[in-house]
Amino acid sequence: MKTVLFIPARYGSTRFPGKPLAALRQRDGSTKTLIEMTWEAARQVRGVDAVYVATDDARIAGAARDFGADVVMTDEACENGTARCADALARLDMQPDLVINLQGDAPLTPPWFVEALIDAMEQDPGIGMATPVLRCDADTYRNFTEDRRHGRVGGTTAVFDQNMNALYFSKEVLPFIDPGKLPDPIPVFHHVGVYAYRPEALARYGATPPCQLEALEGLEQLRFLHAGIPVRCVEVDARGRVFWELNNPEDVARIEAALEAT
Repeated sequence: MKTVLFIPARYGSTRFPGKPLAALRQRDGSTKTLIEMTWEAARQVRGVDAVYVATDDARIAGAARDFGADVVMTDEACENGTARCADALARLDMQPDLVINLQGDAPLTPPWFVEALIDAMEQDPGIGMATPVLRCDADTYRNFTEDRRHGRVGGTTAVFDQNMNALYFSKEVLPFIDPGKLPDPIPVFHHVGVYAYRPEALARYGATPPCQLEALEGLEQLRFLHAGIPVRCVEVDARGRVFWELNNPEDVARIEAALEAT
């Protein structure tokens, strides 16, 4: 399959304006922007034919070109990363078999998370869209619950059926667990902000109006579920690496600590 990876990035984040250009301290004391780190993570993925930063912002585009990335300028009206990927795809001269959406706030995404999606789509031509899920360890579960206690919107959780098809995604911690009865292993799955789509699934998304659940949760994948379009969850293994997205300014310290530990 010919595979294109887009890194959708916007400047006007409500929770963290200018997030793609936030500087993160590296192990050697230098700094890199969030968007550069995500681009470097994307370039480690096997089986990807091209990587593009997809943005409508000249500041992000300029920074991306400065560190060597290819850029696709997209419409300012794109309301989320999926819409931005669809818009970017329409602007390419080629038509890939598979489109990857690696959101620009996930620099800690291991390459094998994305490779697992590509493998799943290759093995089952009936899958129109897939996304990774990662079982929470004690530290990640604590981060989720700590964010909710402090009124912060942290990572997203996923609930799926026995066939690994998504039932729901939420910024709440699902399922609810009595704090005094935490099972081992923990039955909470962290949704990793990566998507693989076939071009026809992206086209269906663009032709489907937004739904209330999508608007309330701020999660574009809920439009697929509301419209009856299956979303395959692919369980991945962190292999001892810490995974966390940069959702809030407070997450900078979490990600820098993870970088220091690698």
